[in-house]
Amino acid sequence: MLAMREGWCSSYFPLSFFSGSWKKLPHIWQVNFLMVGGKEPGVPERALDLEPEDLGLGWWLVGSWLNDLRLLLRLGTQIFPCQLIRGLKSSRKMMASFPAVLRASGLCLRSPKSWAWLSGPPKMRPGGPVSWAPARMAATVTLEPAGRCSWDEPVHIVVRGLAQGQQVTLRASLRDEKGALFRAHARYCADARGELDLTRASALGGSFTGLEPMGLLWALEPEEPFLRLVKRDVQTPFAVELEVLDGHEPEARRLLGRTVHERHFLPPGVRREPVRAGRVRATLFLPPEPGPFPGIVDIFGAGGGLLEYRASLLAGKGFAVMALAYYNYEHLPKGMETLHLEYFEEAVNYLRNHPQVKGPGVGLLGISKGAELCLSMASFLKGITAVVMINGSMVNVGGALHYKDETLPPIGLDPNRIKVTKDGLADILDVLNSPLEESNQKSIIPVERAESTFLFLVGQDDHNWKSEFYANEASKHLQANGKEKPQIICYPGAGHYIEPPYFPMCRASLHTLVGRPVIWGGEPRAHAMAQVDAWKQIQIFFHKHLGGEKGTIPPKLESFT
Repeated sequence: MLAMREGWCSSYFPLSFFSGSWKKLPHIWQVNFLMVGGKEPGVPERALDLEPEDLGLGWWLVGSWLNDLRLLLRLGTQIFPCQLIRGLKSSRKMMASFPAVLRASGLCLRSPKSWAWLSGPPKMRPGGPVSWAPARMAATVTLEPAGRCSWDEPVHIVVRGLAQGQQVTLRASLRDEKGALFRAHARYCADARGELDLTRASALGGSFTGLEPMGLLWALEPEEPFLRLVKRDVQTPFAVELEVLDGHEPEARRLLGRTVHERHFLPPGVRREPVRAGRVRATLFLPPEPGPFPGIVDIFGAGGGLLEYRASLLAGKGFAVMALAYYNYEHLPKGMETLHLEYFEEAVNYLRNHPQVKGPGVGLLGISKGAELCLSMASFLKGITAVVMINGSMVNVGGALHYKDETLPPIGLDPNRIKVTKDGLADILDVLNSPLEESNQKSIIPVERAESTFLFLVGQDDHNWKSEFYANEASKHLQANGKEKPQIICYPGAGHYIEPPYFPMCRASLHTLVGRPVIWGGEPRAHAMAQVDAWKQIQIFFHKHLGGEKGTIPPKLESFT
């Protein structure tokens, strides 16, 4: 086996190296050369990647190479052989034969005893036998903040140790608690310093394009279709694996760097308290600071169960938030055919009477069917001060809603109005009957009874139902009865599931009531931007209307008011 001692110009090839023909060399030798003192100081170790034919040079008079090597060193090309590594037997490439290094340095053999400078830089054709490639995994991925990070917080990603202008692919992946894989990737080029800062570098393609520092998260897509990323256990983080690959996918091959980024759902110091009070099944999250705090009831949509991740994240912003289950959880009803507002009233009273919750009223936060229930609660129940509805309805949908001696029947629907996309998915946007028709007006929620302040957050590309229409109709009903005009914020390009920041948009998934996959609408980038803004608007609204007489808004949010 060939041997070469690391060092400077005192390290030479042993004479035995030159006693044979180049054509007899196996295809498995790899020689790395350290480029020092070049135009870019600090450029990491690189290697010239050559095909075997570059070594078929038996006509060379290798016996004179020692003198020529000394000459080469004196000429100041500053290319030093530093390491010889045994390569993979399966590889048909060799790295940096000595003649190739001379060609790369701008020298060629004029005669057996003399060298000549090549005019201009060496020509390397794209995809040809000569290409720059890292000799080992040398890139480092730096994250800021480097330690614990909440899911709703941005992270600053920087890759260092690359070559100037090097093409790389960044890849992100995570698995949810059920093992489902979500992935995203983007193609980039390093800057003149061999760095890649995602706050300054634009993605050239992949799962997204342009300047998107958090794109590797919000662009995640499920490996299997029709899955939505949901956090089921807020006491454990999501582990996001970030990888740097040499080249641009699909040709990207060599792994240059890797790190694992943990994103948490239980902010530092936030207390989690399961609630089993009477019939109420919920989880209360309390901020770490001394209370009391503004109280919020958080309700999700038709999927059922108990989802806590929005409540836990919001508790880190200074609120006492109770995630409330209302069906398909423990002893609660298994379906939504019949719901009773007395259950929700019991939950509101529990939160209002909690010693860590300031009064006199509490807030409600809901999405989809949960938003519709929040509107009904505000219309029938006492002690509701502020309500945020995310893509909700102003009519009762799915099953009968009872409160004391009153009943809201579900609005009618026509399955024949279901459209089918070219992918075979259901588009249910037009399925529900219009509440403007006289036969359907009994299903309208009597929002004019409410004593609450409202914020409607609307995705204008919502394909679950006509959220913008419902928000505007609710506003008309309120104003027609002398109530304050609600705040309506519409987000172009946003779909149905407007989640906390950086959750990937769910394109399509199984609809519990429809019984088949449906499209939810939205364009990924616009949807991601909507989620960031909506999260801030929610905090501003609740701080303003639940914060007591002062209604203090934290300094970080003041610029958004």
